Amino acid sequence: MSESTGQLRWQCRRGMRELDDLLLRYLENEYAQASADDKSAFRSVLQLPDPELVGYLLNRQQPASEPIARVVRILLGENPA
Repeated sequence: MSESTGQLRWQCRRGMRELDDLLLRYLENEYAQASADDKSAFRSVLQLPDPELVGYLLNRQQPASEPIARVVRILLGENPA
């Protein structure tokens, strides 16, 4: 695991098990083969405040940024297109 991936793994730990699981699953299963745009969007997702991120993941809010919306759809197991 690269230092960069280790830092991302640490940022995936949010203190809410379900949230941690979603973020870590993406990091472990999708991140390595993701496009540069999706990697950048995922790093942006990790910078979001927990309440905002939870709102997106519970479909209570929609991200204004299409790249972030795409990563949220991937996190939720939806069609990212």
